[in-house]
Amino acid sequence: MSTFDETEAIYVRELGIDDIAPVYHLGESLFTSDLYRTWDEWEVIGLYNTDPEYCLVAETDGELAGFILGTIITKASWTYGYILWLGVSPKYQRRGVADKLVDKVVARMIEDGARFMLVDTDPTNTSALKFFSRKGFGNTRQHIFLSMNLSKHEYYGRLIDYEHQKAERAGYRRCLRRATPTHPAIRARKADSVANEVILNPLVNESQITEDQSPI
Repeated sequence: MSTFDETEAIYVRELGIDDIAPVYHLGESLFTSDLYRTWDEWEVIGLYNTDPEYCLVAETDGELAGFILGTIITKASWTYGYILWLGVSPKYQRRGVADKLVDKVVARMIEDGARFMLVDTDPTNTSALKFFSRKGFGNTRQHIFLSMNLSKHEYYGRLIDYEHQKAERAGYRRCLRRATPTHPAIRARKADSVANEVILNPLVNESQITEDQSPI
């Protein structure tokens, strides 16, 4: 296991376009699906497009050590700074990376008029709660998130039945198309007048042509 050199510099800078994929993959490893919020690639891309000045990465020796993604919210006469995501690579945890990221983004938000800071985390994430409390965040309020398995909803069942029936109908129509010839069978050549009659009316059976219509 590699050790961390305390004298090694940690640089904090704005997120660049080449950082999007590494940040996404780091977040994917840190923020698992059982958390109360969902991590996906649009979290990085969306904030990079709208709030690049509050999307920062920490690196050391060219390696991604952590990231922070934030935004500014203006409501009435208040301007809020909001930290949405903070992630540190397990290799660099407990090395001051999170402190540097938070301090930098808070300073930027103060410069841009923020007078209040918000951050939220899973109430079971005790290490995050201790960290943010140490950074001066308080007034903890818990949110209750309710969930419902939509696969057990009656409308979901009706929708699945409808899709199955639609697929069966589509398959039946394909079978009919394969079984029905696209063009009438080619018969022995007849006189032009009779041939024209058959071409113009392909549903006319050749046996329906009377003797009077046959060539003399």
